[in-house]
Amino acid sequence: MKRAIALVDCNNFYVSCERLFQPNLAGMPVVVLSNNDGCVVSRSQEVKDLGIAMAAPWFKLKDIAKKHGIIALSSNYPLYADLSNRVMRLLAQFSPNMEVYSIDECFLELTGMDALSRHGQRMRQAVKQCVGIPVCVGIAQSKTLAKLANHVAKKLPGGVCNFNELPEEELDALLDRIEVGEVWGVGRRTTARLQEMGIGSVLDLKRASAHRIRSEFGVAVERTVAELNGTACLELDEITPPRQQIICSRSFGIPVVHLSDLEQAVVSYTSRAAEKLRRQHSMACCVQVSIRTNPHQTPQYQPVLTVPLAAPTNDTRLLCHATLSGLRQVYRSGYAYQKAGVVLSGIIASVDRPRTLFDETPAQSGALMATIDGINRRMGSGTVKFLGEGVRKSWAMKRGSVSQRYTTELDELAVAKA
Repeated sequence: MKRAIALVDCNNFYVSCERLFQPNLAGMPVVVLSNNDGCVVSRSQEVKDLGIAMAAPWFKLKDIAKKHGIIALSSNYPLYADLSNRVMRLLAQFSPNMEVYSIDECFLELTGMDALSRHGQRMRQAVKQCVGIPVCVGIAQSKTLAKLANHVAKKLPGGVCNFNELPEEELDALLDRIEVGEVWGVGRRTTARLQEMGIGSVLDLKRASAHRIRSEFGVAVERTVAELNGTACLELDEITPPRQQIICSRSFGIPVVHLSDLEQAVVSYTSRAAEKLRRQHSMACCVQVSIRTNPHQTPQYQPVLTVPLAAPTNDTRLLCHATLSGLRQVYRSGYAYQKAGVVLSGIIASVDRPRTLFDETPAQSGALMATIDGINRRMGSGTVKFLGEGVRKSWAMKRGSVSQRYTTELDELAVAKA
């Protein structure tokens, strides 16, 4: 029996989320920008057709945007995360095994199912009807081939491509027309080296000597070759493994010079990181705090300090105490800071925390954090927060054209017009 793995990918996801609640954007060239409205992170097809690349700096596109009427929107991550959760919950009904790969992609195990192309169409129709987001489906014998099938599906009217139903000669002819750089896991440097070796298409890589590929690039690319030949080397991760490092880092909307503003930012970032730490039932053994001036201006100052904790913890109060201690050690007046960041590391499972005679009981140490997390889950992120995060955050990132949080904020819910 042929293995069948599907990759479902939301089309132009951030733009599609915005269009869902702003129908007037349909057919218009639209981009969604990164933090501080810096770079392009999502493009409508109309923008792609203009040749605008992903991650292009927005300030360099002002003239072409004015010429073609490109609409730029700030990132609205609460909206995107909520719609992503809805899509993934719906797709989970179509397969017993599912791996959520990213905010807009997931793999599904379809082995043993009949009429796979029709099944893919049902998935597309269900997501479009129930959530409103367009998706494409690629089906193949391995995850790497499923990624390529999805790449092809985006160019097909039906939005579904099933490599398993293609004769081998027809599939090889198709792979011969796809550049090797489109293969999942083959980056720009690897692409350049492969091209120097005369491997320019996906078919070339599929037919390459596994021994030669391993000697040149290592076992990871050798597995890619095996996957292109239909041997599944990458299994579905149904349970996301706990992260070994949690990072929260942001650029400021305006340069920051005062320690008090930096302290607010660091407390805010530590609080977000601590929430993620508790969500995966983990604790951190040390924290790292960093601040940075603009790397393109002088004078420059980019200190980083790691602060070990007396005992592993996921208590926001203790983590903030450590990061603030580190910040006060590295801060120097006279600089305009552009960015700050917090890293939680040395992460262990909460159940593996070493005990001492002076430990608080779990009820004492976790009740407050559990209460805060519960309120924020029910009422929205940031409903309850630490005063150290500040009230008027002049340093907060720029979001000049952010849309409403249509599905996650009571006061901003979408309302149908009569």
